Amino acid sequence: MFSLAAASSSAASRAAAVAVAASPLLPSNHGRAKVSTFSSHQASLCCINTRSCSSGLGPLTVKSMAAEADIVSMPKTESHSPASRKKQALISLSDKRELAVLGRGLHELGYTIVSTGGTATALEAAGLPVTKVEQLTSLPEMLDGRVKTLHPNIHGGILARRDQSHHMEALDKHGIGTFDVVVVNLYPFYEKVTAGGNIEFEDGIENIDIGGPAMIRAAAKNHKDVLVVVDSGDYPALLEFLKGSKEDELFRRKLAWKAFQHCASYDSAVSEWLWRQTGGEKFPPDFTIPLSLKSSLRYGENPHQKAAFYVDKRLDEVNAGGIATAVQHHGKEMSYNNYLDADAAWNCVSEFKSPTCVIVKHTNPCGVASRNDILEAYRLAVKADPVSAFGGIVAFNVEVDESLARGIREFRSPTDGETRMFYEIVVAPKYSKKGLEVLQGKSKTLRILEASKNEREKLSLRQVGGGWLAQDSDDLTPEEIQFNVVSEKQPTESELSDAEFAWLCVKHVKSNAIVIAKNNCMLGMGSGQPNRLESLRIALRKSGEEVKGAALASDAFFPFAWKDAVEEACENGVSVIAEPGGSIRDKDAVDCCDKYGVSLLFTNVRHFKH
Repeated sequence: MFSLAAASSSAASRAAAVAVAASPLLPSNHGRAKVSTFSSHQASLCCINTRSCSSGLGPLTVKSMAAEADIVSMPKTESHSPASRKKQALISLSDKRELAVLGRGLHELGYTIVSTGGTATALEAAGLPVTKVEQLTSLPEMLDGRVKTLHPNIHGGILARRDQSHHMEALDKHGIGTFDVVVVNLYPFYEKVTAGGNIEFEDGIENIDIGGPAMIRAAAKNHKDVLVVVDSGDYPALLEFLKGSKEDELFRRKLAWKAFQHCASYDSAVSEWLWRQTGGEKFPPDFTIPLSLKSSLRYGENPHQKAAFYVDKRLDEVNAGGIATAVQHHGKEMSYNNYLDADAAWNCVSEFKSPTCVIVKHTNPCGVASRNDILEAYRLAVKADPVSAFGGIVAFNVEVDESLARGIREFRSPTDGETRMFYEIVVAPKYSKKGLEVLQGKSKTLRILEASKNEREKLSLRQVGGGWLAQDSDDLTPEEIQFNVVSEKQPTESELSDAEFAWLCVKHVKSNAIVIAKNNCMLGMGSGQPNRLESLRIALRKSGEEVKGAALASDAFFPFAWKDAVEEACENGVSVIAEPGGSIRDKDAVDCCDKYGVSLLFTNVRHFKH
C-alpha cells in the first residue's frame, strides 16, 4: 500500500527538520553517495519526481527554513530489515503523459510514490497519495528549483546495493530508505532551443537539467536493484514486469541502456547548443551525432546485408528538411536503396527555381526538365532516358495536382508507346487531395512521399573505415558563380541559359560526369566513368541528333582537348561548353573551341561527386 508521510507539528520536530543532523557523514559506499545527511524516515522507495517546467508551473518559491519546517519535518523511524522495507517509487517528470496510469498501476501494486513539484500536484489531482521529496530530505526545494533531489537521502536510496550488507547497514544507520523504481524524464531543453526564434542564453542555461540526469544515471548504474524508466512508452512493460514473480536481468539492462542513451542524447544537444554560443568554427574539435531509429529495413543495398534507418537529431537538422523527415502517404515500406535514390532525386529537384521534374536511377538523374507546364516537364524528363526511368524515382518541386497525377498514372513509355511507366517512388513538396487519390490508385506498392526542401549550408557527413569526413554541402547555384567566356565566340542568351541548366544538373551526377542539355531539358548524361571521354560518349549517344546546338557541362576540367573529349564534343555539334577550368592544358581547350566556333565558359567551380 501507499503510505503518505505526515509532517510533525511539534516545535522540537520543526527544529530537527531544519538542522543538520549531528551524525557523521554517510559512509562512502565505494563513492556512491558522499553528502552529509539530514534526519528522515526509512523506507524502500519507488521515487517519482515530476519536473515542473513542461506543466506550465514555475519553480517553487523558496520559503524560509522556519516556515518550511511545518511542511518537511519528519521523525526518524526505526530501522527495518530488507524483508520489511516498503516498496517505493521515485517519479520526476517534465513530460507527464500517462502519469496517472503509471501512478494508479504502482499504487495498485502496493508502491509508495515519492515525488516533487508539478508531478506531485498532478498525482494528487488524480486522487493518488504522494510523499513529497522534501519530507525525505528535510529541506525545501531551493535556488529557483535548481536543487530538489540532490541529497543523500535520495541518491543513497537509489545507489545502495542490496547485496552489500555494509551498504544496507549505512542506510539503516541514517534512516534512508531504498528506491525500487525511478521514473524520470528531463527538462525539455531540446524543445526549448528549437522552438523557433533565438532563445536567450540565460533561458537556455536554465533549461539544462541537472538533478534529472543524476537520478537517471544513478538508477541505471544500480539497475540490478532499481528499475529506471525514461520513456512513457515503457510504462505498460514496467507495470507488467512488476506484476510478475520472475526476475529478468535482460529487461533491467535494456531499461538501463535506454536511460544512459537518453542522457547521452540530451547532453549532445546541450553541447551542440553551447558550441554555437562560443562563436566557434563549423567543425568543433569533438562532437556527438545523436541518431534515433526510424525503422528497421528489410535489408541493405543487397539482401544479405542487414540494415536500419536512423533520423539525425542534431539541433542543426531540426526543421531543416530532407528525405529523412518526409511523410509517406502510400505504398510499401521504404528500403535502403529507396532512401538513397529518393534523397538524390529530392536534392536535385529542390535546386531548380522553375517547375521541374527529375527522374533518378541508382542515385543519378537520368532525366531532368523545367517547364511552366509541369506535366510537359514530366514527359520530357521521361523522354531523356525512358529505359532508365522505368523503375526509377520521380521528383517534383511543385504540388502534384489531379492533372499531373493522372499524367504520371497513365503515361506510356516513349520506347513503345504501350508500356505504362512504373516507378518506385514519387516525391513532391505537397499533393492536392484529388492528386493524392489518383496517384494512390496507380499501384499498391508506389511509395508517395511529401518532403520539405533541404536547408542550405548543412554539414555533410560521410563514413570511411574508422572515421568520418565532414564538409559543407555543395549549395552553389548558377546565380552565385560567374560563367566567364574564354573563347572567341560569345554564347547567345539561350545558350548561356542552357549551360547554366546543364551545370546545375551535372553537380548531381556521379563523377566523372557529363551532361548535355537544350531548352531547359537534359538530353543525355554520362556518369561514373573512370575517364571523362567515356562519360562524354555515353552522353552523346543518349542525346542523339538533338546534341547539335546543345550545351555541355562537365563536373571537372578536361585534362586533354585535341583528339579527346573537347574536340569530340565540338565535332558532334555542341554549341557551348561549361567547365571549371584549371588544367595546365586549358589553352588547348580554348584553341579547340575557337577552331570549331564553340563558346567555352570557365566557372572556376568543380563539382566532383563520389
